[in-house]
Amino acid sequence: MSGSWLAIVCRYGVSLVLLVALLPLQSTAETLVLVQGYQAKGDDWRSPGIMNALLQAGWRDGGQLGEGSASLPVVRGPRFFTVDLITDAPLMHQLAQLQEYMAQIRNDYPEESLILAGHSAGGVLGRLYMVQNPTSGVAALITFASPHLGTETAELGIVLGNSPLGWASRWLGANDLLGRSQGLFFDLIRERPGSLLFWLNRQPHPVARYISVVRDEERSWVGDLIVPVWSQDMNQVYELRGRAVSIPSAGTHGLNDEDGRLLVRILSRLRHS
Repeated sequence: MSGSWLAIVCRYGVSLVLLVALLPLQSTAETLVLVQGYQAKGDDWRSPGIMNALLQAGWRDGGQLGEGSASLPVVRGPRFFTVDLITDAPLMHQLAQLQEYMAQIRNDYPEESLILAGHSAGGVLGRLYMVQNPTSGVAALITFASPHLGTETAELGIVLGNSPLGWASRWLGANDLLGRSQGLFFDLIRERPGSLLFWLNRQPHPVARYISVVRDEERSWVGDLIVPVWSQDMNQVYELRGRAVSIPSAGTHGLNDEDGRLLVRILSRLRHS
């Protein structure tokens, strides 16, 4: 076992049985795309803790991709990008944006495999991208606190959006976040026949490495109040059973500095095994 994985095992208690599933990538993955979650911006991945961890590990900042971005700068060596998304839009709308950015990256770096890392709904979006684009060259998906099987929080958002609170917000002309988010909330309800997640979780998933970073309730006095632990583990996804590695982590739902350090350890294992 390499030193990087030994450090993860010692620090995060990852089962050796699960680590067997995380075999080396067939080719070096030099491009990392960081996808944010609901009501977040690409800058959420650019917090000092996460950014410093990536830079100190030798990853270089390729910038943020937005609508109408010019050609990407030439960045030699491992590089990462963040993306501009309308994160309260339905996942299929966000998918169209992500596809545009990924095509731009693939055009500028055609010979390299890619890694997607997504937080919260961004992890589900990354998996949706892979299912819809199975030949895109994505070699690995790393998700942090993502609702792969849905969450009651989305169902509560639907209820509130159709309550007097939601009606009053629209009538008063206030920021209608609940109203704008209804489509996304429907996408993230707990999977059931007819839901997007029920469909997605039963589609063939391309051969890749699937790693779930799961908030461990025993490691934090609060835990994740947005997405239940069982929903964060991609091994619970119908088409990914036994194909994913689950790594417990401390913290609440949001990204934190420790996520940056853990991300670097995972990337090191993927790139150098």
